[in-house]
Amino acid sequence: MTSGTETTVTACCSFCLKPSTEVTRLVAGHGVYICNECVDLCGQILQAQPPPQQKPAGQPRLAPWEQEMSLDEILASLPRVAAAGQQAQEYLTHWVRKARSMGATWARIGAALSMTRQSAWERFSGEE
Repeated sequence: MTSGTETTVTACCSFCLKPSTEVTRLVAGHGVYICNECVDLCGQILQAQPPPQQKPAGQPRLAPWEQEMSLDEILASLPRVAAAGQQAQEYLTHWVRKARSMGATWARIGAALSMTRQSAWERFSGEE
């Protein structure tokens, strides 16, 4: 959790990508963060949902990328998706380095990530 009065960005919301300096609070999870504004928006969305029995039978719930979107909407989303992916990669690298500093082997890290020891080392060691 961070304060909106700080001057150094410590993290960004994993949903809206606002930095910690632009929100009141960030709640941290394992490698992800959510800001108070996104939590509020989630609450509004959940409150607006019709009860499950009012959902038409057989109608699947669609993920955002499966819903009808215009090309312009999709293209506008690409930078946000790429930024979220980059942030997730940075957090993953941080967690891997933390595991290494605590004595985890590349084999154990690879197994945890469903990859080989060699693949884990190549991706996260920082060595060429």
